[in-house]
Amino acid sequence: MEDKAQYGVDRYEAEPSGPDTLARKFQKELSAGLVALVLLSVLERAEEDLYGYQIAKRLHRDGATGSLVKQGALYPVLRTLSAAGLLASRVVPSYSGPPRRYYRITSEGRAALERWRAIWRDTRDFVDEFTETTGGNP
Repeated sequence: MEDKAQYGVDRYEAEPSGPDTLARKFQKELSAGLVALVLLSVLERAEEDLYGYQIAKRLHRDGATGSLVKQGALYPVLRTLSAAGLLASRVVPSYSGPPRRYYRITSEGRAALERWRAIWRDTRDFVDEFTETTGGNP
């Protein structure tokens, strides 16, 4: 008998609730891996340094649904990307509240983004090959 844990199947079984919970869990796990790619892309397009709320607004304005990237999920990823040298940040005092941390993509971040985009395209194409219905087998 195959080991279900080997394929990650056990994470989706034995849940006390139904298909909606499984779908939310799947979406959460999928989104978690893509947030860094999206954040680097947003900052690459920006003509100026952005702080977290501005980034969140751009994600919403650019058509991303709120359920895919929660504003609170942005900050840990921004910190991680900054610690890895993919983003640079600076703190600026704000007259309307607490100081704001502004982010910009670094040259290392641009190089990583280029690699990650290629990985994303390969992954997307692979998944599409098996999940898109074309009327026949791939």
